[in-house]
Amino acid sequence: MDISQIGILIFGCSAVWLVGRKEHWKRWGYILGLCSQPFWLITSIQHEQWGIAILSAWYTYSWGQGIYNYWIKE
Repeated sequence: MDISQIGILIFGCSAVWLVGRKEHWKRWGYILGLCSQPFWLITSIQHEQWGIAILSAWYTYSWGQGIYNYWIKE
């Protein structure tokens, strides 16, 4: 298991778990989700999985929307 897989496991799984919560700290899931994206992108480029690289860009945008809505927007 390499560093990218560990990053995906830690940040990605934690993000999904947090976003699914009802408590106020669910907003931290968006931060962790955004933290997982570099690992997804690195892995997809290393293995030449271009569809996953494009999907990773979309997820980055989506996690960014969550950060905007839960952290920046009043």
